[in-house]
Amino acid sequence: MSQDKDKPYVLRVAELIYSKVDKIKKENSEMTNIQAFEVFMTTKDYDLISSGEFHNQWFLELKNNNFIDNITGKKINEETMRLLELQKDSMIKFLMKIPKLYYAKTHFPLEISQRAFDHLWRVCESYEMWCNETKQKKLITLNILD
Repeated sequence: MSQDKDKPYVLRVAELIYSKVDKIKKENSEMTNIQAFEVFMTTKDYDLISSGEFHNQWFLELKNNNFIDNITGKKINEETMRLLELQKDSMIKFLMKIPKLYYAKTHFPLEISQRAFDHLWRVCESYEMWCNETKQKKLITLNILD
């Protein structure tokens, strides 16, 4: 993952998701973005994010370090922490993990898994938009916005 110091903190989880989906695609060159996202939804990283544990670990690290971020070296203010808490809550809500998310005979995703997929896609779109806006096109590997 890139460690650009000007990246908004709310993109930290987006960058993680994006990089993991990209890695899945690179390891399986025949895969589409959609298939790579579906595979990502079966990983431990997805579980970490969807359970809120990704944010919990980060928040604990920040608390233990007087809210100084290890990557940027900057103090994270209360307003940003509130935004990150909201982000954590939305990740838990939209990425809710339920076993057997697909109908057995049709393989069509249930509404809840489609909602999770859509949320992941939007998060990665926002990451690509930020890359475009900051003229860091080399970071765009999935080309979701195309």
